[in-house]
Amino acid sequence: MASRSSTTTLEPTAGRNATRPRAPECSPFAEYIPEVKVPHAFWKRLIDIVGSAVVLILLSPLMLLIALLIRLESPGPILFRQIRLGRYGKPFIMYKFRSMRCNAQELQPLIMHMNEKQGGAFKIKDDPRMTRVGRFIRKYSLDELPQLFNVLKGDLSLVGPRAMAPYDVNRFDNIEYSTRFAVPEGCTGLWQVSGRSNLTFDEWMRLDIYYVENISLGLDIKILLRTIPAILKGDGAY
Repeated sequence: MASRSSTTTLEPTAGRNATRPRAPECSPFAEYIPEVKVPHAFWKRLIDIVGSAVVLILLSPLMLLIALLIRLESPGPILFRQIRLGRYGKPFIMYKFRSMRCNAQELQPLIMHMNEKQGGAFKIKDDPRMTRVGRFIRKYSLDELPQLFNVLKGDLSLVGPRAMAPYDVNRFDNIEYSTRFAVPEGCTGLWQVSGRSNLTFDEWMRLDIYYVENISLGLDIKILLRTIPAILKGDGAY
């Protein structure tokens, strides 16, 4: 894949002795993930740390309220933990507020026929596994607030392609989609501010690849500024 000129470069994946993280065994795309140098890596990480810490402090009362409502509505843990793939396919545990019944993952094979998306996405607008509190916090992306702890830990960035589960990645039908793992995955990105689930899976992947090929501090800031209006609108969030 051709690179953009600047200090951002797309290069063939390094050999087995490379020092960067390699994709886990569950990903068949390790050798196709290009090397990408993020020209503003220091500033990106600084914004991640300061931004996530400030938001966590400001929204801590809201997060406590959400936790209480989840606990009152249905039995089970407040947080949902799931293995996701970060940059270069490195696995990590991602945190979200639980928005579904406790056995949601076990029930997924039984409702696969209801999937409304193609490719590696699994989305149902009126998912029967969703709780009432879960439906509300999903609509306004409040379920994703605990991901800010992942940002502090360095698992995620504030801006980048959405971190996906290994199961979904293994369903990719286009090898080019692996390019999306060449940069840090993020809490928000072009997909989230461009319609989210209203987009097709291919459109989602193309936006991620565009981000990789055009990554810059300016683009990150533009996405962050578009995130709040997109959240308040709630369009395509389910």
